[in-house]
Amino acid sequence: MMVILRNILVIAFFSLIAGCSTVQPGTGGSWVGFTETGQASYYADKFQNRKTASGALYKHELHTAAHKKLPFGTTVKVTNTKNGKSVVVEINDRGPFVKGRIIDLSKSAFTRIGNTSVGLINVKIEVLR
Repeated sequence: MMVILRNILVIAFFSLIAGCSTVQPGTGGSWVGFTETGQASYYADKFQNRKTASGALYKHELHTAAHKKLPFGTTVKVTNTKNGKSVVVEINDRGPFVKGRIIDLSKSAFTRIGNTSVGLINVKIEVLR
């Protein structure tokens, strides 16, 4: 019973945090053109084949990502601000819930623009569609 209550409280907490985000759609109520800068992280190996918030299974080899507010299915260009490399990902999960981090990339997407040994990279994200 305590485990169930704890899980409910954790879900409520993260829902509250997500609801307090200051991220807003771009012009005309559409997210297209919306940009944001901050840090990107990547999924740990333990998440392989686990369900994401959208219900899809997480796969390292797919170019997917988690964002706190962008709708599932949103296509986002993520650019490493240090080296200029970019990757296009699809939002299919929620997070990351760590201050300063704006997007959590699949491992393959992260390796396209940075080295996983670094752990975090500074990025700019832009909604394409």
